[in-house]
Amino acid sequence: MGRVEDKIVAITGAARGQGRSHAVRLAEEGADIIAVDVCADLDVTDYPLGTTDELAETARLVEKAGRRVVVREVDVRDRKALAEALASGVNELGRLDAVVANAGILPMGPGRGINAFVDTVDTNLLGAINTVHAALPHLGPGGSVIVTGSAAGLMPGHGDVGSAGSGFAAYKYAKRTLVDFVNTLAVQLGPTGRRINAIHPTNVDTEMLHNEPMYRALRPDLDEPTRSDVEQGVIGMHALAVPHVPVGDVSHAVVYLTSDESRYVTGMHLKIDAGSLVKSGL
Repeated sequence: MGRVEDKIVAITGAARGQGRSHAVRLAEEGADIIAVDVCADLDVTDYPLGTTDELAETARLVEKAGRRVVVREVDVRDRKALAEALASGVNELGRLDAVVANAGILPMGPGRGINAFVDTVDTNLLGAINTVHAALPHLGPGGSVIVTGSAAGLMPGHGDVGSAGSGFAAYKYAKRTLVDFVNTLAVQLGPTGRRINAIHPTNVDTEMLHNEPMYRALRPDLDEPTRSDVEQGVIGMHALAVPHVPVGDVSHAVVYLTSDESRYVTGMHLKIDAGSLVKSGL
């Protein structure tokens, strides 16, 4: 316990899923949290996003762990509003030691049109960059930036994504571009004593994975695929015999990259992918 004692960490996409898990795990290790989420749905996703009540539950869980929390409802696509939200959170809690650019969407499936591409790039790429850039003025020496990438972003190719559709094409593009962003910014931040790293999970056991549009996209061979159908279909993509990784295992990596244990680690791309990339020969 206490690996990030008294650090202040901002997290986007904090209402549920990976963001909530990171907030709670960091709080258990001694951090105070600025929890940010849009708390509104997007037309392109076809699955509900986090809500105001869910963000409040994240706050309750952080407080249950004995730590302070500030919540802000803001869209990461809006740089000005995001900067104001982070600034107000920093003013309330005193400073900022780390930021986790975690907010993202994945509208899977065919026939979604170009809006799915645009909204996904705006959220997953521009939203992540907005988050990092809004946080940088508040991060001093020793500050840590953590970007949520994806195993998909470490896979080459721009080709046909088939039944996954334009939303997945945008998701892959955004995560792939963030790899270069992290590599480039790590060199620029190095002389200031600040660092930036990325985590790249495979399928994670959250609402982004477990929804009907995703099931249909992953198992287009079935009319009404179930969770079990999908898990049987994707287990073969991993070297380890699992269909997905638990969200808490991703949070362990976030704690490490937030803590001083990783103080000399920057520009790293940490795969939490159950061996999917090595199985693909990457």
